Order: sequence, then C-alpha cells, then structure tokens
Amino acid sequence: MLYHAYEMQRSMLAGASAMANFGAEWFQNPANPFSYMGGGSIVGSALEVFAHAAAPRGKPAFGCTHTEIDGRDVPVVEEILLRKPFGQLKRFRRDGVEGGPKLLIVAPMSGHYATLLRGTVERMLPFADVHITDWRDAKLVPMSDGRFDLDDYVDYLIEFLELMGPGSHVLAVCQPSVPAYAAAAVMSADKNPCRPKTLTLMGGPVDTREAPTAVNTLATKRPHAWFEQNVIVEVPVQYPGARRRVYPGFLQLAGFMSMNLGNHMISHWGMFKHLVQGDGEGATSTKDFYDEYRSVCDMTAEFYLQTIDVVFQTHALPKGEYIHRGKRVDPAAITDIGLLAIEGERDDISGLGQTKAALTLATALPDDKKQYLMAEGVGHYGIFNGSKWRDRIAPVVEQWITANS
Repeated sequence: MLYHAYEMQRSMLAGASAMANFGAEWFQNPANPFSYMGGGSIVGSALEVFAHAAAPRGKPAFGCTHTEIDGRDVPVVEEILLRKPFGQLKRFRRDGVEGGPKLLIVAPMSGHYATLLRGTVERMLPFADVHITDWRDAKLVPMSDGRFDLDDYVDYLIEFLELMGPGSHVLAVCQPSVPAYAAAAVMSADKNPCRPKTLTLMGGPVDTREAPTAVNTLATKRPHAWFEQNVIVEVPVQYPGARRRVYPGFLQLAGFMSMNLGNHMISHWGMFKHLVQGDGEGATSTKDFYDEYRSVCDMTAEFYLQTIDVVFQTHALPKGEYIHRGKRVDPAAITDIGLLAIEGERDDISGLGQTKAALTLATALPDDKKQYLMAEGVGHYGIFNGSKWRDRIAPVVEQWITANS
C-alpha cells in the first residue's frame, strides 16, 4: 500500500507541478502587465521553486559528450560493453584517443542512478579510459530475470573487470567500497589475471564501527526483521518489475533529505532569492543539483537487506566473517593491488576511519602499496564531485594509478 500511496501522491504532484510551472511562466512573461507589479516576480519565483520540487523525474542522462585533452577538444561517445539484467558496463570512449589506464568507476547502488557520479566521470576522462557500472532501477526488471543480492553485485564487478581485461583500475564511491573490496579479495585469492592494479575506495563503509554516523545508527538500532517488515514493498503492477520486492528509492531519498533538512531548506530559499533577483545562473546551479538528487531508483529487497546485515549490523568484512558464494572473503589474499583509501573530514555518511580500515585489513599488502588521504574540509559528496574533488582529490587518484600501472 505504501508504494501505491506514493504513486498517487506523485501523480497529484505532477499535475500541481505543471500548473505551478504554467503560473510561473505567466507571472514572469514580459508581455504580462502583472509581471511588472511589485509581487509579480515573488509569486512567479515561488511557483517556479514549487514546480521544480514537485516535478516527476526519471533517469538523467550523463551528457558527457566532450572532454579536453592537452588543450584539444575530444568528442566522447557512450558505449554499452555488456548488458546484464540489473546493470550494464558503460564505457565513455574518447574518439580518436588510444591508450591511457582503464578505469572502472563503481557507482553506488543506494537509491540514486550512476549519473550522480557525472562529475567524477568528467574529471577522469582526460586521464583515463573511463568505464562505469550503470545500475538499473529494480522496478523495471521483470521477475523473470531473477534476483539480485550482494553476492550478485560482487559477481557483476568480477565479470566487468574480466571483460575490461588485465591492467584495469577500480574507483569505488561510497556503498560499493565493500563489494569492490570483496571482489578484489576474491579475484586475488583465485589468482585472476584480471584483478585490478589499483583499488581506490572513497567514503565507503568498510568498518562502520569506526566513528558511527546517523546512517550507521539507524541501521543498527532496529533489528533486521524491522527493515524487512517496514521498508520493503512490492512494485505496483504498472511497472515491468511488478510484484518484485524492493526498497523504494523514494524512501531512501526521504531519509537523506531528513538528515540535512535545514540545509535543503536553505538551498531552496537561496534558489527563490536568485529567481526574484533575476539571477538565472545561480538558480540553475541549485536546480541542476536537485534534478540529480531527486532522481531515485529502487533496490531489490535481497540486496538491501543483505547489505544492512553484512555491512551495518554484523560488520562481517572487518570481523573476517564475510561469506561470498559459500567461501570466506579473505582481505589477506590481496598482496599486489595498490590500495588507496580516501575520506572526507566532514563526511556525515561514512565517518572518519571507516574507509581507512580497508588498509588495516589487507595484512599481506606491503606498505608501499597502501595510501591514505583525509581531505580536509570535505563532506561526503565533495569527495567525488565539485571543485575539491577536481583540484585536490582527483590528482592524488591519478598519481596513485600512474605509480601502480
């Protein structure tokens, strides 16, 4: 019933958004005499803010069509190298450019699309042959395509790396730090020639016992059964994945919004003031962020519940109890993969020390194969997007990849 109630509300808001958008354009039209009245711009701006907030959203486009290499404009073409039921391996081919390290960016499966890492992709394109895990919205996957859990996630990463071939590098952002680390350990134990040369983990919950955040507390203060009974729902019949049990993206979004509600209200107030003042550029930057932030997708129930259990409640990986396909994942199997752990000083999703723990767990890895970066003054999203990512963090990633290629 929860999903059906959400769909009803979404439909109502879609109509209200369309009406508000019409009203905003009417009040802001130079041909309308009311637009010159004292309150015309205020009313029009308020309607535009509401219309944007209430508008329905689908999967955004990456829009990475060009990059600049050595002062030369280079076209970028998106290619799908492998399609799987729950995700695909996407490559951003730089037209006319050969070589460069092969980089797999592992996007989070945490309620947002891989396009959340658009800034990550754009920054790495001049340096690397960039690939990304483009995860699919679970409500669009028919039941006939089977299930998808944390073990499948690890298997997908291994298959993607095998397709990319030996000598590839991996950069995992937030949630996939654990499965990416597990995949590296499994491939190392199997002596897989396609195991990555480097593994960069950014703001990931490797050991959530370190500096627990509000996200970690929420996942541990309730029993596992509570999550299954209260946040898992069935996909409505109008979607291809009808009857599939999922953790819906709108619940994840609501949780993230409530964590920083004050900041979101300030951002929307700032957007309103920019619109009233006629500062379209300032308003557009806020709109662009929320266009991406509010674009959410569903996760399969089995993946979500297994992640809650393994990562946040039992701490299986740091305790040496993580099991993949019946075998224990041994971090000590990692002996020759350059491991870089990056954390943000102000990260309120993955606290300081949670990602760094990956270095300690790799007991057989030489010290010269380990590096740690604590980005001062950087929050969770600043680790992989924005000026601090571009200017301070990405150069460290590039140097690490180059040194271990």
